[in-house]
Amino acid sequence: MGLKVFSTRFKALIAALIFGCLMVLPGCAPVINSTAPSSWETTQDNGGREKNTEKQGLSPRALAALQLTEQGRMFLENKQPDDAIGILERALNLNPDNGRNYYYLAEAWLMKGNIGQAAQFNRLANIYLKDDNEWLQRVLLQRERITEKAH
Repeated sequence: MGLKVFSTRFKALIAALIFGCLMVLPGCAPVINSTAPSSWETTQDNGGREKNTEKQGLSPRALAALQLTEQGRMFLENKQPDDAIGILERALNLNPDNGRNYYYLAEAWLMKGNIGQAAQFNRLANIYLKDDNEWLQRVLLQRERITEKAH
């Protein structure tokens, strides 16, 4: 009988410890700034190096997508279109409203010589970037290059 009482008290003690830990540990989590960046703009610091400045309002998914977009852009700079396509497609899955992903995908497909795919992604980039004059100009120049390669 003594062993049964001990076992029951031991189980209750373990349950209390687990419950206590669950109540205390969330208080140990780091504080996260509640204002999420909304977009990244590239600017130059005093040394002429590019840096990212952030604005408020983006979801974690959108932020992750922006990081993937930047990785994809780097792959394109290094003439690695297959790697860029994989990364940029992941970015689109996280945030399909980012027109820059479509632009960079068009660049990757153009680099690979697949004019049809490049044209489709350029068309989508045009839809999503039509209100951004700087990017719209890039999209239109890209469309001209796609058209030249098609003929």
